Amino acid sequence: APPPPRGLGRMMRVVALLAGLAAAGAFVLPPKGLRAPVALSMCEAKLDPPVRVGIIGAGRIGLVHLEALASCADAKPMIVSNPTVSKAQAAAEKYGLPYFTGDAEEVINHPEVDAVWICSPSQFHADQIKACAAAGKHIFCEKPIATDLAGTIEAIQVAKDAGVKLMTAFQRRYDPNFAALRKALEAGEIGMPVNAILLSRDPAPPPFQYVAGGGGLFKDMAIHDLDIARWVMSARGPNEVVRVYATGFCSVDPEIKQLSESNPSEAIDTASIQLLFESGAAATINVCRRASYGYDQRVEVLGEKGTLRFENVHPTTVEKWTGDSVSRLDLPHDFFMTRYAQAYVNETRAFCEALSQNKPVTPDGDDGKKALMLAMACDKSLREARPVDLSEIAP
Repeated sequence: APPPPRGLGRMMRVVALLAGLAAAGAFVLPPKGLRAPVALSMCEAKLDPPVRVGIIGAGRIGLVHLEALASCADAKPMIVSNPTVSKAQAAAEKYGLPYFTGDAEEVINHPEVDAVWICSPSQFHADQIKACAAAGKHIFCEKPIATDLAGTIEAIQVAKDAGVKLMTAFQRRYDPNFAALRKALEAGEIGMPVNAILLSRDPAPPPFQYVAGGGGLFKDMAIHDLDIARWVMSARGPNEVVRVYATGFCSVDPEIKQLSESNPSEAIDTASIQLLFESGAAATINVCRRASYGYDQRVEVLGEKGTLRFENVHPTTVEKWTGDSVSRLDLPHDFFMTRYAQAYVNETRAFCEALSQNKPVTPDGDDGKKALMLAMACDKSLREARPVDLSEIAP
């Protein structure tokens, strides 16, 4: 018998996956008219740029990614969704998208979309990843992949089974400072890393409504630092975290203390995290919801032969020199949207390049899972007031 047409096997597997997810109630099948006729087989081949993009979510982070997409010649945003349709319409008009909608499923199943940026609230991520996989769409997902470990593992596996790429949005890896520091470590410029210190402080605390039910300080805020610590300390080779010890308290917003019964990690806004790695090296992460001088992002890595470090980034490099003092003219960037603006552009370009050249993505779904496991270990350490081995967090 002649061999089946190229791509048919993959198509049949995705169709079976689609039917299985629908039967399990993972998501509702969209009307047939909204399905992309070529999406099921496109994941087998390279995508010719520009990559046609659909965006789920036109809130703060969705607009950050739309801004980055607008700066990427290899990406072409096509459609954006938001439950408040007027926000989707405003975003479409601002960035020149031809379509907008109030339904995320219409983004996922749009025939002119190759890849989907998931920028929706965290509780929707896992189901939207599975829906994208079933539609054969590549996925760029804001953290977290899911709100729990089981859901994270399932979503990652569904994407793998469908043959679509899944990138987790840890943009700091693409910041020029972090990237240069990692490259210097890889080159052995200070030998093996021995100890790292990461400082991460927001300019002001979020509202109570954001904190309540948001997962806590470790999953919501420190997860970026946990990912970066893994990435930096493994620059010379695999080097996973084996033990975590986290302490924290409320020093900024007394209102959140009432959340201590339901989730102790939501009742703190200041924390210190100690990480022990397989190599014996260690890292310390300090996080806080408020720094009066702006968005504080500093890193120092001690190695066997020296130290690598970088300070806060300012909007300008202008300094003021007088007979009284020497100082910077301006404060550090006021929040992540401006501090990491170039990082968002760089990660967008990297994902589009991975799609057009059919290369692995980084950070991938497994990186998202490991960061979540570290945050979960922090939760457990805070709750039980003791060091926690990563082996205690079931994969």
